[in-house]
Amino acid sequence: MRPFLAGLLLALLFAACTTAVSPSTSRTTAPASSPTIPAASPSDQPSPVGIAMPTGLQQATVTRVVDGDTIHVDIGGTDYTVRYIGVDTPETVDPNRPVGCYGPEASAHNKSLVEGKTVWLEKDVSDTDKYGRLLRFVWLDGAGSPSGQAEMVDADLVRDGYAQLDTVPPDVKYADTFLQLQREARDAGRGLWGAVCTGSPASATQTPPPPSGNAVCDYSGTSQAVIKGNISSGDEKIYHVPGQQSYDETSINEAAGERWFCTEADAVAAGWRKSKS
Repeated sequence: MRPFLAGLLLALLFAACTTAVSPSTSRTTAPASSPTIPAASPSDQPSPVGIAMPTGLQQATVTRVVDGDTIHVDIGGTDYTVRYIGVDTPETVDPNRPVGCYGPEASAHNKSLVEGKTVWLEKDVSDTDKYGRLLRFVWLDGAGSPSGQAEMVDADLVRDGYAQLDTVPPDVKYADTFLQLQREARDAGRGLWGAVCTGSPASATQTPPPPSGNAVCDYSGTSQAVIKGNISSGDEKIYHVPGQQSYDETSINEAAGERWFCTEADAVAAGWRKSKS
């Protein structure tokens, strides 16, 4: 019996040791917990403009910023006034017009972007406007822009809500891009599209003033005036009627002398001409 018991005891001990150290026995280790990443929230920050800077542009140095869309530059020792193409910022320097809402902010922002910097000027079709100012798209290269990448200042001003679309044919190279950027700024309520200037959250369509009197207005068939009397950056008075391409993108700033008209005859009598688009 003793040899048998001794053998049994040895067998049991061998089995226990084999189970504890056998390399064939696998173990599963729980993975370490990953850090929790919060879900992304909608951003009100502007998206990149996404326009490639062309080659062959003219180099200039900004010597003075006049307002949000006009600068002085030095080109080869000569001073030139440059008016940004395709955009219009609220008025700040015209003695005959009140300071527009968000005008000082637009001027300050433009100054922060370009004053004292090297810029690159891109011509479209026209060389100058009726005031003799150079008409140009103004670019900052990667060394001069805040992002470290080439940026068009005209487009950035529209995207960030400092300027609105002001398309004047034949200089329309980036008109579609500017239109999209303006819609983005308006939908987000940035800058001049925000409550500080509109008095209410931005919307894609500007609401006409309440009807007055018993006159039947053009295009509405009621006494509600829906014709938009806009003043362009060149102080030209242009009115826009429903159905025109530019109607929805035209906003009215009554503080700057712009107004609504009941009839086209009223607009013409007041010195406005009809928009061509």
